[in-house]
Amino acid sequence: MISSEPKITVGILEHRTEVHGVFNGTFVAGGTPVTGKFSARVESGTIVLFKHVGRSGASPYNLEHKAIANAKEIRCVHTEGATFTLHDVTIGISFHWERKESQTFQGNLVLVLRDDLPSPKQSSGFAQAGGTITAINEISVEEYLASVISSEMSAEAPPELLKAHAITSRSWLVAMLEREKKAKNKPAIPRHTIESATELIRWHDREDHDLFDVCADDHCQRYQGITKIISKSADDAIEETRGKFILYADEICDARFYKSCGGLSEEFQNTWEDVHVPYLTCVADSSTHHQHIKTEQDAEQWILFSPDAYCNTTDVHILRQILPSFDQETTDFFRWKVEYTRGELSEIVLTKSGIDFGEIKNLVPVQRGPSGRLIKLRIEGSKKTLVIGKELGIRRWLSKSHLYSSAFIVRKEADKFILIGAGWGHGVGLCQIGAAVMAAKGFKAEEIVKHYFHGVELKKLY
Repeated sequence: MISSEPKITVGILEHRTEVHGVFNGTFVAGGTPVTGKFSARVESGTIVLFKHVGRSGASPYNLEHKAIANAKEIRCVHTEGATFTLHDVTIGISFHWERKESQTFQGNLVLVLRDDLPSPKQSSGFAQAGGTITAINEISVEEYLASVISSEMSAEAPPELLKAHAITSRSWLVAMLEREKKAKNKPAIPRHTIESATELIRWHDREDHDLFDVCADDHCQRYQGITKIISKSADDAIEETRGKFILYADEICDARFYKSCGGLSEEFQNTWEDVHVPYLTCVADSSTHHQHIKTEQDAEQWILFSPDAYCNTTDVHILRQILPSFDQETTDFFRWKVEYTRGELSEIVLTKSGIDFGEIKNLVPVQRGPSGRLIKLRIEGSKKTLVIGKELGIRRWLSKSHLYSSAFIVRKEADKFILIGAGWGHGVGLCQIGAAVMAAKGFKAEEIVKHYFHGVELKKLY
């Protein structure tokens, strides 16, 4: 088990043939000090890093540049106080609020050439000839966490929520690092896909990344460097919980989190690998007990009902404190509805899956978890019928971006499909909105953590 603060690598940009940014202060790349605007591009199978040194010609946008490093991996090491900015960073990848922005980071910048070519969907429209660039941020765990807390939610959220989230995020991150170390000594790679003529079951986890420890988007933990103002309350939450972890049976917990459970949280094995994790079980998000979902009738009654739950809130003040501005665009997270014509749904499924089902005739729930989230769904089309899963695949295939969750029931009306759903996110572990309401009600960080992770203890390890 760890006894000192680790450093991590965070993937900021992937599959780019060009990267543009600014060194805010002095960095050293290939032995050369560099500051100001820079760019990097793939040339003849290597990355060339350019320093912008002035303008040429009549156009004020025609920047002269000078090559300062040329290699398959270029490490740009910061001097004290220096930061770097990257342009055109995509946030909310494939979600309904996806956008690009410039982001600024502490720590070092590492540019790595990826020779193997990604799929067209991965390339985000960038050319692939000669390989692509991955931009990686090297940073300490506690500096990383200060950004995560401010990126995942408003830094003005209740202090006990910020502390609970800091402990949860730190535990997830370091548990993942520890798991990677153990995996290096095991020849077998966990199986992420089960496929047959009638079934396609796939799950996605952090291990999908190979050049860095974590990505900067919602697939791992939302990380936007110091782009968002890191408030004193966020800094205080990190400092007050520094080195504190969630432990179960003397091991750091794989502490997952998401936006809203919809009233019941989900079990680990129903979203990821088929392994029971005793502290990631179905939890009622309230002070009262709710029955777990066992049948389709249970699911229908639950989803059409608006139960008492911490995350069942319309308190604008609380939501404004919890959610960053782009998340505030989502207001129907506890119970929601999506409508498609048969033609629209058929086109979405074809585009997202790459499989020609023909005209979609029916969507049939096959297996649910105790929160009501679908683990398996049968898509019946005029040309093909297939059972798909797990929850993320279902959410991706049935939306131009992502469905809020896989906890939904299906209604058919004439030529229309209506999906009525509950919650926002995978539902495993800490419910961020529920935790925020608990904090607003006066619960302490430790009480919040132990509500969502059963049978755990909190312990300071460094």
